[in-house]
Amino acid sequence: MKGAYIHIPFCDHICYYCDFNKYFLKYQPVDEYLAALEQEIATVTGAVGDVRPETIYIGGGTPTALNPEQMGMLLDFVRRSLNPDGRVKEWTVEANPENLDGEKLRLMKAAGVNRLSIGVQTFNDRLLQAIGRAHDREAVFRGVEAARRVGFDNLSIDLMFGLPGQTMEDLKASLSDALSLAPEHVSVYSLQIEPRTIFYNRLRQGRLRRVDEDVEADMYAFLIDFLEQRGYTHYEISNFALPGKESRHNLIYWDNEEYFGFGAGAHGYVHGERYINASSVKGYIRRVREDGDARIESRRLTRTEKIEEEMFLGLRKRSGVNKDAFYEKFGADVHAVYSEAIARLKEQGLLYEDEQRLALTKKGVFLGNEVFQAFLMD
Repeated sequence: MKGAYIHIPFCDHICYYCDFNKYFLKYQPVDEYLAALEQEIATVTGAVGDVRPETIYIGGGTPTALNPEQMGMLLDFVRRSLNPDGRVKEWTVEANPENLDGEKLRLMKAAGVNRLSIGVQTFNDRLLQAIGRAHDREAVFRGVEAARRVGFDNLSIDLMFGLPGQTMEDLKASLSDALSLAPEHVSVYSLQIEPRTIFYNRLRQGRLRRVDEDVEADMYAFLIDFLEQRGYTHYEISNFALPGKESRHNLIYWDNEEYFGFGAGAHGYVHGERYINASSVKGYIRRVREDGDARIESRRLTRTEKIEEEMFLGLRKRSGVNKDAFYEKFGADVHAVYSEAIARLKEQGLLYEDEQRLALTKKGVFLGNEVFQAFLMD
């Protein structure tokens, strides 16, 4: 198995744009959840066999919202279950700046965590307040300084663009602040307003004004140029890295490889089957206690579905889809499956092809969803 994702669904506050599976930390049965998580990991990995993933990713929610005792408990059983010999190549924990205190950082470092993904979103205090974040600009600097002091040398910073009220100057200032911290990796996402979020309700009520689409496109174009000019490789639609610092775990998704998903609402892909866990905390705990795992849905992918995923996941990477790898996986030339779509997208200037690969052009990056749709077979 290539990777293992572990979901911690607890937050000490809820951001206005967030549609991930999350719950207010206060009054939640956190210790019971962690016990169930340990049981699920043991049961599932035991059934599959002696599997050691290459990457571990603990996301949320907010993993660093756990108290030090709970954090220590989580890290200990994850290490014992998934990384007993210390051979995991990349172990990432998502963190919020306000939670990056010395004790938690030392616990993570001692357990073997070697990468942090820090949810900054913007360095503008006005915008941070407007999107419901709990930290301010200075907290980011303090948190990163604390992480460096403990010895973390692989940090990713998450930023957002297209935020309500955000200007191009705001974005430029945030990018400059981010790079002043010399992160090894930067992720930059456009705001997506999803159902079941505070922003979605405000939009329906006419209380939220979205950034103009042309302005958002200009922001995206600017940040690509800004980061590339400063040595960051644009290796995936929303992700930039210094050489050798690409996210190994996320590349598992985009390379369409298999991975475990543990925790409430987690998704996994094991032995050709995609599965989803129960999303509610209490439902998750109950299912694990009764069955050893928490799956509420599991489905074996058809060959057609696997081919579709190979294309629309692989094309997210700037390196694109390797044609030889496609043939090895599916026993067919990619042109034999998608000749018309490839020809049309190349003519439109959205797709590039050479002897080894198919990849998005710079124009195609801006119209990625249109390209991906072309590879869905009826």
